[in-house]
Amino acid sequence: MIIDLRSDTVTKPTQGMLDAMMSAQVGDDVYKEDPTVNVLEERLANLFGKEKALFFPTGSMANQAAIKLHTNPGDLLICDKYAHVYNYEGGGVAFNSAVTCKLIDGNRGMFTAQQVIDSINPPDFYHSPLTSLVAVENTTNKGGGACWGFEEILKIREVCDDHNLGYHLDGARIWNALVAKNEAAKQYGEIFDTISVCLSKGLGCPIGSVLIGDEVIMEHAIRIRKIFGGGMRQVGYLAAAGLYALDNNIERLKEDHKKAKEIGEVLSQLPMIKTVEPIETNIIIFELNEDADETTFVQNLADNNIKIIGMGGGKLRMVTHLDYTEGMHERVLGVLKSMK
Repeated sequence: MIIDLRSDTVTKPTQGMLDAMMSAQVGDDVYKEDPTVNVLEERLANLFGKEKALFFPTGSMANQAAIKLHTNPGDLLICDKYAHVYNYEGGGVAFNSAVTCKLIDGNRGMFTAQQVIDSINPPDFYHSPLTSLVAVENTTNKGGGACWGFEEILKIREVCDDHNLGYHLDGARIWNALVAKNEAAKQYGEIFDTISVCLSKGLGCPIGSVLIGDEVIMEHAIRIRKIFGGGMRQVGYLAAAGLYALDNNIERLKEDHKKAKEIGEVLSQLPMIKTVEPIETNIIIFELNEDADETTFVQNLADNNIKIIGMGGGKLRMVTHLDYTEGMHERVLGVLKSMK
């Protein structure tokens, strides 16, 4: 039995999800004639209190489309140094939109409104890039699944309004934040101009993300998706997985969060572990002591059929998910305890 804790993207559709996919009504989504896609988009737009939503094959494409909608070539995007849009989307900010990034040195992927103010270039100083967009990631991937405080999100909204900046939420794991913080999707819809949400991480779908926003900002989203090669045909089979996930897989995220915290508690007791970052959701990031060998540690787990991943800089990551069963969990805890 392989226990894969590298990411929550490794899950496979459940039988219930597969049944929903195989019974979906489909049409040609390029013509906007796929009824299941249309239902998914409308449902998510309504859930966040927005006017429009558009289905994308990947979260990276959804984020990159949002950046292009908000910016012009040569503009400046403000984000954290840990941001997914900067670190893990293949340089798409530069390649797709010809935009540069101002990286904030935040705390676990989160920053303050004052740091945003300090990062804005004077709009009349034509020697520097024109600041046009602020991007927030919730939860923060590289920050260990940390959840933003909503008050700071509101303060940054005020800064964006004062400086005429767009405000984008990379909500790849927003579902985890909503469950962990007992928040509502519409709270975020009221604040952000655009929101990308992922269906293939914690919600267990095989593929798919959705970009959500109001009519004006989303007017050209479908054109940008086409330019990026994201036009799809009978994609309702995949959209049906998203609808199933919204009905069945959100509340159960609490189970993932609980298991992650239990893993963190065991890790914190191991002599070779230097630090375990605070655990709020389903991501555990930890660091080994200087005298511990990362390759050996990872291999010891691999020898016990447990897969984890390195994030660079001496940090390691585990992610709990839908396919990580209670039996697997007991096995992982036992193996870790034996490493004392």
